[in-house]
Amino acid sequence: MGRSNRKNKRGGGPNGHFDGRRRHDTATNNRYNYANLPKENEKLQKFYDELLQLPEEERAEFWTAYQRELPNSFRFCGSKGHASEVMKLMETRYIPEITEIAYEGQPVDPPKAVPWYPDLLAWWMTTPKNVVRKFPPFAKFQKFLVSETSVGNISRQEVVSMIPPLVLDVKPGMTVLDMCAAPGSKASQLLEMIHVGEEARISNFMKNFSGDQSADTAPTVEDGADLEVDAGDDGRATGMLIANDAEYKRCHMLVHQLKRLSSPNLIVTNHDATLYPSIRIPSSDPNTNAYLKFDRILADVPCSGDGTLRKNVNLWREWVPGSALGLHLTQTRILVRALQMLKVGGKMVYSTCSMNPVENESVINAAIDRCGGLNNVDILDSSDKLPGLKRRPGMKTWKVMDKSGRVWNNWEEVEGQLEVKDGKSLTGKLSKTMFPSGTDLPLERCMRIYPHLQDTGGFFIVVLQKKAEFKAKPETDLAGTTPANGETTASTPNVTEGKRPREDEDIEGQAASKKPKTEASEQPAASEDVNMIDQPKEESTAPAETNVAETVQQEEPEAKETATSSESQVSKPVPNQNTPVNQGKKKKEGPYEEPFKYLPADHSVIKSVKDFYKFSDRFPLDRFMVRNAMGEPAKAIYYTSELVRDILVANEGRGVRFVHGGVKMFMKQDAPSAEVCGWRIQSEGMRILHGYVGPERIIYLNKKETLRKLLIEMFPKLADGGWKSLGEVGEAALKIGLGCCVLRIEPGPEDQDMERMALPLWKSFHSVNLMLPKEDRSAMLLRIFNETAVLLNLGLSKDKAEAGKEEEGDAATNDENSEVKEESVVADVEEESKEEAQDTEEGGAKLETAEEPIKAESSNA
Repeated sequence: MGRSNRKNKRGGGPNGHFDGRRRHDTATNNRYNYANLPKENEKLQKFYDELLQLPEEERAEFWTAYQRELPNSFRFCGSKGHASEVMKLMETRYIPEITEIAYEGQPVDPPKAVPWYPDLLAWWMTTPKNVVRKFPPFAKFQKFLVSETSVGNISRQEVVSMIPPLVLDVKPGMTVLDMCAAPGSKASQLLEMIHVGEEARISNFMKNFSGDQSADTAPTVEDGADLEVDAGDDGRATGMLIANDAEYKRCHMLVHQLKRLSSPNLIVTNHDATLYPSIRIPSSDPNTNAYLKFDRILADVPCSGDGTLRKNVNLWREWVPGSALGLHLTQTRILVRALQMLKVGGKMVYSTCSMNPVENESVINAAIDRCGGLNNVDILDSSDKLPGLKRRPGMKTWKVMDKSGRVWNNWEEVEGQLEVKDGKSLTGKLSKTMFPSGTDLPLERCMRIYPHLQDTGGFFIVVLQKKAEFKAKPETDLAGTTPANGETTASTPNVTEGKRPREDEDIEGQAASKKPKTEASEQPAASEDVNMIDQPKEESTAPAETNVAETVQQEEPEAKETATSSESQVSKPVPNQNTPVNQGKKKKEGPYEEPFKYLPADHSVIKSVKDFYKFSDRFPLDRFMVRNAMGEPAKAIYYTSELVRDILVANEGRGVRFVHGGVKMFMKQDAPSAEVCGWRIQSEGMRILHGYVGPERIIYLNKKETLRKLLIEMFPKLADGGWKSLGEVGEAALKIGLGCCVLRIEPGPEDQDMERMALPLWKSFHSVNLMLPKEDRSAMLLRIFNETAVLLNLGLSKDKAEAGKEEEGDAATNDENSEVKEESVVADVEEESKEEAQDTEEGGAKLETAEEPIKAESSNA
């Protein structure tokens, strides 16, 4: 969702109204006790009592719910099959323990499934978060939550925040845009939907391709997956999510959250949503430029956030009526831009965590009017979605409160009573579009979630469908606002994207005076220069970022509908795959990002990797890229889907700010000899790659105890009979060549409850090692074995034990050199983990983690 309305002002209040004394008072105690903050605001309560017109006893329930602490909630992530396994573990191992806990003399309510969430994969509990974190009887459950969150199996997310992606109805194969995506909880849901059934489809294809119906390449396949949906690319997902945020730092929070899903179908961009650029794709006609139109768009926009009062309790004292007024136009511009980029027949969701109709129904009203009415954009009835979810219909009539707290019934009343004092309008910047228009829009189809209905936060959601292309009306054609001098003018307020705490963020402990980055104020409005369907025109040499004309074209054989245009203002020619994306000097508008450069399929490194791992010919070799200006593999090689590749290449030099794309597939590793491939498979790429690796580079593990030993021990020895302690893996490791291989875990008859998975394994001269970061090892130990064992680096222990002793002979010297190389492998894995790790519990609170990652010290130190 969006962020609080701070604009370009100093201070952290809704309008920057923090004087020095107030800043000093709160700064004296940086552990401000928000629990003791009075949960009342007379102006806020009076406004919504009059606006919502709830019955007396329901009104009391409404405000009582807002004054209670919000339940803890989380959902199980990833494929349905894997998520169900982790959920089953919680039900069988942890919930029975929680039911026996008492806190302050009262029994604790265990987590319960959210009844309306599909497959019951979302859960919540009323026990306060600080109790779960710090009360000793919850220690095991807390460790489970932290561990599974760190590896991406659980997402901490407010329940109402889960609704917008669910009603968006995303299917595999679709192109999806999340316009205001950080910190990424909703984007994670969207990305999971794009990959639904992928493992089953790939497994089915590989069986049919190999002719071996007994083969199973999928780790955990969900039951009932549709094998025909999105099956074109050998079962691999062809859809895509573009996750965008206007703030660069938040984009990297977004990257960290989404990288846990290891999707090659993801792009992260850094743009103001009101001015989101058209995304070019390859065109079948060399005389026209094709632009991407999206199947689904989520616009979870910046808003005042008064629906988050339960979580962000400081809003009780900081809320002012002007918060919503300053965001209305920005929200409308985001919605109009989203509708322009949507396919005909495509759907989008507009949502806020505000209860104010100025940010909700009035925005829908204004945007549909700008887009040409219900002939072009329809409001869909979603009352049949998510059975069991209690909701209220959208409002047809409402009043508007100006920044002074005065309530206005309609725009005519404002025009008739313009008051000016000391050169300033007493009405504030009210706009005609903030009031009901009088048109018969079916606004009752919007969805309002109130806190007392099901113990949630407040939320607004509406599903829109594009019925026809349109050219949006310019904002100058709309009725005006009341500016400072009291005269009615065209509606042209500052488009600075408001900043407010999202519903899935926790503002406790954040500095009140922090000023967020804004962009829109530095750029013109998007109203006239992003229209999508003008007639084709001659190409010119104007910059590409202000392209005007786009027409709809059906792209075959993929049947991916796109928007095409001859562009009245043209970009540079589409580059070939060896051309870097984002090439050039650091841009003034944002931090420098390394370019995306794709490697040709016949590149020497790609050929050597293919030959070493014996890749199937069915695996595409033209989707690997690197991120450096030279365009040569140096440290890492990434993999993307075909559509992501086409977009990254086609938009080179067009000013599209790409922050992230693809999955890290290979990492550079010192090889012990020339015959060994110097590129090891990265753990996040294993899900994509392992089914295509030849049997020559696969080791099978069947016994739980062998897996336990490999997780706890780093570099267990093969020499001097050490391989015998590794069972079936030790025996196979003696026969396989040096370097990286796939460890495929196939449960044997005695361990049928063990997860099926594939992990990267490194074999050196004297030992083997699972190439996993420490947190992944610890999470697997806890999940599979219910253990929190200390991890042992056997190579490091040997060095310490032999410190000070003389080592003689070539054999001893070679052994030492080998151990140094082994330790460098550990250091590389842990360094990668540390570089990518951030504390990102949904809600902004820092995750409590166990020990620091293991660091391998050189034996030369």
